[in-house]
Amino acid sequence: MGGISDNVRGLVLAMSSSVFIGSSFILKKKGLQKTGADGSRARDGGHAYLLEPCWWAGMIMMIAGEGANFAAYAYAPAILVTPLGALSMIFSAVLAHFILHETLHIFGVVGCILCLVGSTIIVLHAPVEKNIESVKEVWYLATEPGFVVYTCIILVLVLLLIFWYVPRYGQTHMVVYIGICSLMGSLTVMFVKAVGIALKLSLSGSNQFKYFETWFFTIFVILCCLIQLNYLNKALDTYNTAVVSPVYYVMFTSLTILASVIMFKDWDHQAASPILTELCGFVTILCGTFLLHKTRDMGGIPTVPSPVFLSSRDSSSREVEI
Repeated sequence: MGGISDNVRGLVLAMSSSVFIGSSFILKKKGLQKTGADGSRARDGGHAYLLEPCWWAGMIMMIAGEGANFAAYAYAPAILVTPLGALSMIFSAVLAHFILHETLHIFGVVGCILCLVGSTIIVLHAPVEKNIESVKEVWYLATEPGFVVYTCIILVLVLLLIFWYVPRYGQTHMVVYIGICSLMGSLTVMFVKAVGIALKLSLSGSNQFKYFETWFFTIFVILCCLIQLNYLNKALDTYNTAVVSPVYYVMFTSLTILASVIMFKDWDHQAASPILTELCGFVTILCGTFLLHKTRDMGGIPTVPSPVFLSSRDSSSREVEI
């Protein structure tokens, strides 16, 4: 029962987090638009948005959401918590439609519904996590060969994206910025979970902050979050919010589930049936995000080519022709 009740706590915290984070996307985008009107763009390396109250309101909402998300990972497995990010994606897409006037087509609404259905399937079949009594147990899991290899691959890919692809394709191919955020995000979640477990155990009377492993995880989380924040700002300032949110969700969730399966071995004690059901739920979410992506800005005009892999100049010229 303890594991199930922890899953319920994690579920409630994750849902609350999604509301805050979904709102933060809109407020931060609004702040970036205001500073962009004065000629200072985040995508060009400008940081004038730091003086914009609307952007800071979005940051406060995001911090509150991430705080709730942080607590959720301490109670529930990543396979349960992470897919609920679909709620923030849906929330931001709907708010973008009404506040930022970024059109959400009827098929985009269908996409939102599919995301909700997929998330519900995953929640109902999520594994119950085993109890962890010390942060040293998490350290042992993080230093096993499988996860060490995964971490090395992720860091190499991130460095390649930052130093080779960002200068050449960052402002024309959204997958570059989102790729950095998602790759680092998969590691961040694993170590956020470690810090959350350490904090939970410390509050219950077993001090975990006397171990260097806890501080290592904490420093790593801070560095990863700073990198993600920087490139997420660039993505939001350059591309449509209704596209950034679902693409980020798909990449981030996929990589996080993979990292969790490798590190915490979430599926080791589950039968094939619930695992396949969870995968079906995730595929349903992918279908929903695909609809959201393909039907953006379809308010009565034909769909233009995707900016994920196509240059923004090509996309703009196509819009002029239409």
